[in-house]
Amino acid sequence: MSRIAIVTDSTSDIPKDMVKELDIKVIPLTVIFEEKSFLDDGKELTISEFYKKIRSPEKLPTTTVPSPKYFIETYTNILQKYDSIISIHISKKMSGTINSAGLAKKEMPDKDIEIIDSEYVHLPLGFLVLKAAQLAQEGKSKEEILKSVNDLKPKIKVLFVPRTLEYLKKGGRIGKAKGLIASLLEIKPILTLHDGEVSQFKTPRRWSQAKTELINSMKTMVKNPQNLVVSVGDSDAKEDAAEMYERIKETFNPKRILRVDIGTVVGTHMGPGGIGITFYEE
Repeated sequence: MSRIAIVTDSTSDIPKDMVKELDIKVIPLTVIFEEKSFLDDGKELTISEFYKKIRSPEKLPTTTVPSPKYFIETYTNILQKYDSIISIHISKKMSGTINSAGLAKKEMPDKDIEIIDSEYVHLPLGFLVLKAAQLAQEGKSKEEILKSVNDLKPKIKVLFVPRTLEYLKKGGRIGKAKGLIASLLEIKPILTLHDGEVSQFKTPRRWSQAKTELINSMKTMVKNPQNLVVSVGDSDAKEDAAEMYERIKETFNPKRILRVDIGTVVGTHMGPGGIGITFYEE
């Protein structure tokens, strides 16, 4: 039986216990604070430390992608124990990570490496990776895993509310939601991911209204709550996320619900105080 390794990057924000349990290989991006670099692996800079820093920086942090050389070294080490690799990454419209992975693959033409543009980030990416890893542990073939990932991709929905658009704007990740910039101070927009980039979904005026609209929007999108899988993520907004967790649990009684952190790379662009809901039906 062929041994298949599942690789992703740190923008997937998959909880560390699940990474370990499913033997997922996570390649970290890098966050740069005032010319000091931190690997996005939670060791050099914890999530709580990161959000303390980002609330009052002299200069907003930036992020950089792993180099092709880093991917080559990682893939080479993995292939000492595995026969093939499925490498699933952040949308190419948001990051150059997948380009680095592709350049690495070109340098390894005799190796069985499949690279997938998830067209997502955070738990929408994470859910694809988790599905692939579960199937790999079950001994499914590469073709079966790839089909399941491709089948799941269009089912995933994501709605997120940043406290402000300033971080997305300054980080250049505003995507198709550019039209919201003129109203920065007047709305608490609900955003989504469409065609691999940030898009406008709805534009409530108040934070409390935005949270209620998240639930109402889910009601229109969820057909079979008994099959619902949900993650509730936050960028240092624990109370709001806990509230949303309970409201979703009470409203839908989903099959599975996760609480996750929005990590340092995604948090760099979303900013502190935001929440994100990712869901699909099995």
